This record gives sequence, structure tokens and C-alpha cells, in this order.
Amino acid sequence: MLDWLRRDPKDEAIVEVAGRYLPVVIRRLERARRMTMRLAPDGSEVRISIPRWTRTAEALTFAQSRRDWLVRQLEALPGANPVANGATLPFRGETLAIVHDPLAPRRPLVAGGELRAGGPCDSLSQRLARWLQAEARELLAADLAEYCERAAQPCPALGLSSAQRRWGSCAHDGSIRINWRLIMAPDMVRRSVVAHEVAHLVHFDHSPAFHHCLKTIFEGSVHEANRWLKANGRTLYVPFG
Repeated sequence: MLDWLRRDPKDEAIVEVAGRYLPVVIRRLERARRMTMRLAPDGSEVRISIPRWTRTAEALTFAQSRRDWLVRQLEALPGANPVANGATLPFRGETLAIVHDPLAPRRPLVAGGELRAGGPCDSLSQRLARWLQAEARELLAADLAEYCERAAQPCPALGLSSAQRRWGSCAHDGSIRINWRLIMAPDMVRRSVVAHEVAHLVHFDHSPAFHHCLKTIFEGSVHEANRWLKANGRTLYVPFG
């Protein structure tokens, strides 16, 4: 998966969209044959992928010419959803109603479509975030061990990511990091990202051999998981930012 945090300062620019000034992050790709553009999940920046030989000025002109499209993308961003009593929170693909009960245990409990938690109300959001991250670590570690066994690879240590721009990563040294927000997505989606990164332990590219490995170890539909992320990924950034 691409690392949009690696930026060449000379490639940075700003595009005005509906009164907002958004940074334009340009990524040159060896295999790209045309320019593609998308909005960051949180609406914080415009990302353009271009072929190696394309000039930066052409990419900026491309962004300017697609401002109407960017406006529609900004308008489609989900609104803020405060994590508080009476609100809802996604968990493993299910929408749970948050119920704060001062007499309940501080540790959140999922039951009957509700997420119940005690403790001080003013720290409820932070407490639920920590709980989600702990749940994410436990499930992702189990996913990682399972897929490493299927791929006949040693299981590396798991790192949780809070990145705004990536769902997962596999470094050259074999270390794997997964975005904790995937705990809010359906299990199939979360597991597909883990399987993707494990497949990179076998093939550190996106070659046909990589995709064959991924298809071999992942029990679900990679296409369906990717389609869910494309359609709903932004919603995972609404709670907690």
C-alpha cells in the first residue's frame, strides 16, 4: 500500500475547493500510465498519482480542472459523530448504541446491540477509543498469526497504526502495521488487509505471484473487501478523528 506521507517538498501545492485550501500530494509511480486523483478519507488533502515522466504542473492543472468533482467528494464526507452517550459506534461491522451507565463497570461491554460503559462521562470517548484499540490488537494479532501460518512465514510482531492515509503496511524488514480503525469494519474487511500485508512477506510487490498468494491464503473475496473500503472507509475516521 502506498505511503502518502513520503513527500517531495517541490511537489507540494494547494488547490482551492469550495473556499477551502487543500494540500495537493503528488506521487510519481513507475508503472502508472495516466493521472489519477482522489480525496483523503478525512478530506484533508488531494492525492494525485502520476507517471514518472509527467510534470508537476500538469498534475496541478489536472486538479484545478476537477474542482467540481472535488467539491462533490467533500460534500459526500460523513458528518461529525461525537462519541458520547446516546450516539452510535461501529464495531466489527455492527452499529452499536453507546450507553453510559455510571454504575456499570468501566470496561465496555457489548450486548444486545449496545455498548455499555461506566466510569466518568467526560472521559467516555477516550475510554472507548482505548477499548477499541485493545480489541483491535487482540483480533489483528490472531489474524496475523493465522495468515502467517497459511503462508508458511514466521509471524512478526504486530504494530498498530493510527495513520490517516493507510490501512496497513509491510516494511522491508518484515514488520507489519495495521490501522486500528479496521476493528470498526466487518471482519472480512479487517482480515483482508492483514492477509494483504502477509502476502507481502512472500512477494514484496503487486505481481501476479503476489495476488495468487493473497488469493490462496485469504478465504474471502478480496474484491468485495476492497469495494467495502472504497465505499465506507471514510466512515471509520468519523469517530475519534
